[in-house]
Amino acid sequence: MEPIGILKKYQNHFKELKIEENQIISLQEGNTPLIEAKHLDGVLKDVSVYFKVEGMNPTGSFKDRGMTAAVTMAVKEGSKAIICASTGNTSASAAAYAARAGLKCIVLIPEGKIAMGKLAQAIIYGAKVIQIKGNFDDALNMVRECAEPLKLTIVNSINPYRLQGQKTGAFEIVDVLGKAPDYQFMPVGNAGNISAYYMGYEEYFNEKKIEALPKMMGVQAAGAAPIVENRIIEEPETVATAIRIGNPASWKKAVHAANVTGGSIFKVTDEEILKAQKLLASSEGIFAEPASAASLAGLINYSKEHDLKGKKVVCILTGNGLKDPDIVLNQNLSLQKIPVDIKALEKAIAE
Repeated sequence: MEPIGILKKYQNHFKELKIEENQIISLQEGNTPLIEAKHLDGVLKDVSVYFKVEGMNPTGSFKDRGMTAAVTMAVKEGSKAIICASTGNTSASAAAYAARAGLKCIVLIPEGKIAMGKLAQAIIYGAKVIQIKGNFDDALNMVRECAEPLKLTIVNSINPYRLQGQKTGAFEIVDVLGKAPDYQFMPVGNAGNISAYYMGYEEYFNEKKIEALPKMMGVQAAGAAPIVENRIIEEPETVATAIRIGNPASWKKAVHAANVTGGSIFKVTDEEILKAQKLLASSEGIFAEPASAASLAGLINYSKEHDLKGKKVVCILTGNGLKDPDIVLNQNLSLQKIPVDIKALEKAIAE
């Protein structure tokens, strides 16, 4: 079967956008794998865990699902340039899809607060990258202020088409499992993705393709947990740069998604995130960036106080680990060195 992007694959769910097939701006995003865990019995006994590996999207993160819709509509509506604030993944995706569409792309990033892998993507795709001496929330406020007078289309998650695209992740999970999972754990930064997945599950529920909604479990980093603490975090800090956001744009939508489904939004520490990242890679062979690992860290924490025996659980892994390799390389990495000698090699292998 010829690979197709999500707007074509799920075109019946985008009829209100009135997009002609030849108008779609796509890099054949979506269709990411749902991988069942095989070696987590030590920490999650008798729980069926699946990982939705969104790092397999064209630019390495879930953002591509929303960006195909946002950029397609920007072109349809006559826009010549797009703009976004970003901690990394949005900038990479926006720049790639803008290049595909022939649009100009402007990216505002917090100075010193973006993973180099993501910055490299935005630069190579041809975006105009501007650093500001502030955080993500400051950058988004500036984007909001300048977009209209400069006739720029905002492609952050406040763009309604972004969530429309991202909801297809829920469709794919149901299409593979044949039903909705009992629980879905996912990182929460700007909170658009949990809102989008809820939209997707709700649409399938209304169409009677599933009998119940999964409990939507949102996981924030302890140093950037405004929803959990019910206050804006002025200076959010966490190793999980993708969710280092102190005032989420989709705050209310995320809370609604959790409340309606019987789920919750809670926090985990950076230490727990990095431990989960290592466990995921060494046990299952999946390298995800720290923000993604927050979903597994959240599941492990939650399972300590709640009986999940026999439950089907999906963890959303939002970005590829190669987006932020410095986090791994900076963790006291020490590589063994030996001379060019077979005996030394045999000894090193035996140790």
